[in-house]
Amino acid sequence: MQPPKAKPIPHRDTYHGFTLEDPYHWLKDQGYPEVTDTRVLDYLKAENEYFDAQMAPHTALIDTLFKEIKDRQPSEDASVPSRDGDYWYQWRFEEEAQYRTWLRAAARSDDGEAPDITPDRWEVILDEPKLASESEFFSLGGLAASRDGRYLAWSADTTGAERFTLNITDLATGELLDEPIEATLGSQVWDATGTHLFYVVVNDNWRPYEVRRHQVGHPISQDQVVYTEPSDSFFVGVDETQSERYILITTGDHVTSEVRYLPANEPQAEPSLIAPRRSGHEYDVDHREGSFYIRSNREHKNFTLYRAGESDPSEQNWQATLPPSDERYLMGHLCFKDHLVTSERLGGLDQIAIRSYDSDEFHHVAFPDAAYSAGWGANPSFDTHTIRLHYESMVTPDTVFDYHIAERRLVTRKVQEIPSGYAFDDYATERLTAEARDGLQIPVSVVYRKGFVKDGSAPLYLYGYGAYGHAIPPGFSTSRLSLLDRGFAFAIAHIRGGDDLGYAWYEDGKLDKRTNTFNDFVDVAKHLIDERFSSRGRIAIAGGSAGGELMGAVVNQAPELWGAVAAHVPFVDVLNTMLDTSLPLTPIEWPEWGNPIEDKAAFELIRSYSPYDQLKEGDYPPMLVTAGLNDPRVTYWEPAKYVAKLRTLKTDSNLLLLKTNMGAGHRGQSGRFDSLKEVAEEYAFFLTALGLQSQP
Repeated sequence: MQPPKAKPIPHRDTYHGFTLEDPYHWLKDQGYPEVTDTRVLDYLKAENEYFDAQMAPHTALIDTLFKEIKDRQPSEDASVPSRDGDYWYQWRFEEEAQYRTWLRAAARSDDGEAPDITPDRWEVILDEPKLASESEFFSLGGLAASRDGRYLAWSADTTGAERFTLNITDLATGELLDEPIEATLGSQVWDATGTHLFYVVVNDNWRPYEVRRHQVGHPISQDQVVYTEPSDSFFVGVDETQSERYILITTGDHVTSEVRYLPANEPQAEPSLIAPRRSGHEYDVDHREGSFYIRSNREHKNFTLYRAGESDPSEQNWQATLPPSDERYLMGHLCFKDHLVTSERLGGLDQIAIRSYDSDEFHHVAFPDAAYSAGWGANPSFDTHTIRLHYESMVTPDTVFDYHIAERRLVTRKVQEIPSGYAFDDYATERLTAEARDGLQIPVSVVYRKGFVKDGSAPLYLYGYGAYGHAIPPGFSTSRLSLLDRGFAFAIAHIRGGDDLGYAWYEDGKLDKRTNTFNDFVDVAKHLIDERFSSRGRIAIAGGSAGGELMGAVVNQAPELWGAVAAHVPFVDVLNTMLDTSLPLTPIEWPEWGNPIEDKAAFELIRSYSPYDQLKEGDYPPMLVTAGLNDPRVTYWEPAKYVAKLRTLKTDSNLLLLKTNMGAGHRGQSGRFDSLKEVAEEYAFFLTALGLQSQP
């Protein structure tokens, strides 16, 4: 079967005296987000048929991989219950279920721990499997019970477009109340009385722009607008403090933020502003007994923690309570009644610090591995002396701990179950550094099965992201075992653009320093080759979204290194997207990539690395590209245009595939097992492209 050929149709735009040629511009349906253009749909369907035909000979391998990966998932699973007010809450996967069932049990005065799983104590409050059966795609958004336990507010997306419908269930009767509220963001917050619900709505361009207040029992036409964000480049959110005393309205882009607050027991109060926005100032807020605690980068890019009285928390009243540090990167904070908990990173390693409010004393939680990923989990209670934590490493499955502060003791509550078996001692992990071409040392996390021989003959899977200050932690993956058991080493390149080594690490990979991200990834690959983990043409690489942009850029820079490439929902048409203000995310993205409309230098820089614009005639490695028709983040036409153009330029016979999920969005298929099928397809693509045997 021959690959589809999209017909090039001339399209030109001129910016800063330069004419952009975009012969596949027509793949953007002008009626988006509705996609009805038959030319577009026919092309996407043809590519899907080609994908199916090319992968059909590998069906047995895909099925084998899928079974392996699925068999590592427990047929039944459940979260560790957490107590919130008068109830214990828990989710469960029933046998072979793809979606969770949410339950609660009334708490009793003699409950030291959650009650056993018995029908007389637990009641179902939300049945995801039943809801998901009514649509091809299902994703639960926010889930919030009113403080008195009477009502449950929940939202769901049934297309993958990340437009959630908000509902309220009366838990006393099980009946839905009021009308469904369409086009919400997916998160919501109750006031203290349980009579008013605050939620966020999105506009036609998918931008969350407004907070509204709904009164239970009243028509939604009477919902009041609490706040409207006038800037097209700011997104709006709603949250509450750990103390539950205040409702927070947050606005911001990637580098600037602004927070308003109102008392949770006065839902009709006007929100008060903490500090007015100014470009580049990021801050977030929590509260404890008369004071707001504010994490801000106004003094230092690694953030300072301030305290301000709740009577007037304006910026002139901020007092530093945790000074900034060049070494310590302050990532977040939680205010409990008696303890201040901070999430930090030192030397690229996660730390959880516990502090007293009335002294400078603090300690870090001691974890068992030398390299790991750690963070807090669900901690709904304000007055507590136990903190729920999540922990994992490249060789340690996800573990839920309760940390008893006074005793400085970790209690294991749950370890990720792997029914088919997992032996910790069969695998090894290393933390390396690779020297980038400008002299900086780039951290690299590697895991492999013991017995791995570093002679350059083994295959290597190299993963990267490198954007938005999003670090990729050295975490665990049950799916990955299918590659490790087949002789792969798996590596994460902690490249600039993430905040793995602090905020400066993020800044060194954005805007006019964006190319550092791509160079770092290539230099990490070359270092791993020098260290004999693999060799040229034996490296499979993968990334998604902004990581998909990374894939396109490094393929253009060093195509000879890669044996296979998976670019998932890749942001590859960077220049055209950043020039298109009709798209929902463009204005908010300018602080990350630059504004090529107003800034000629930004235009020229983005054009110099934008993967779509830099495609040239030549040989390319085997490539698997994915898209989601309903994706609001990386619109479907970016990967479609990229593949269409690449088909006309590649001079090799290597496989190039495009798979578009026609009923899903940015995150692919929903359902815990259906999503694993796509992982199996990627792994099968890599194994066959590298000419490897299917069995471990």
